[in-house]
Amino acid sequence: MKPVDRTHGPTQTIGTPDLLSFPCEFPIKIMGPAVADFADVISAVVRTHCPDFDPATLVQRPSRAGNYLGLTATIQAISREHLDTLYRALSSHPMVRVVL
Repeated sequence: MKPVDRTHGPTQTIGTPDLLSFPCEFPIKIMGPAVADFADVISAVVRTHCPDFDPATLVQRPSRAGNYLGLTATIQAISREHLDTLYRALSSHPMVRVVL
């Protein structure tokens, strides 16, 4: 079994080529509480790493019970490192429960 390279995400193994071709459009799904400013806060985090991101394109979906809000931000990813940095920023935000 090949060792896992933690610098490229949990499923990337050493010596395995990236399956994405950069630059590319990449959807990132974020789940958090259904509070009034969640989408605005997440848009600000995304824009920090992707200045060309248009918050008007953020897709919002409330959970069935209305307790959570699912967001999809489609960004222009320029490299694997770019995606990893954005993923870490979103994952470490206190309002975010899940990032896919």
